[in-house]
Amino acid sequence: MSSDLPVPRTAVALGITDPVERARAELKAALAAIEEKANVPKRVAKATDRTVATARSFARRNPTGATAAVVVAAALVGVAVWGIVRLYTR
Repeated sequence: MSSDLPVPRTAVALGITDPVERARAELKAALAAIEEKANVPKRVAKATDRTVATARSFARRNPTGATAAVVVAAALVGVAVWGIVRLYTR
């Protein structure tokens, strides 16, 4: 049973009848799944890319709202830094 659809790295292709080949395919898929799950820098990079794309899309749709969000975020960071420094110096 051959299909033209590509098989993801973390999946086992259907139609493998040889038990040894099936075991190899399952092991390969399991190792790929572990690699995907354990590769934190890659997952962080993907999440960052998604967030940046969402923010850019929001900024294109609503430039005033995006500017306001940046100002509010900067003010919150400033207040947080001020509070930490104030606690540290007391």
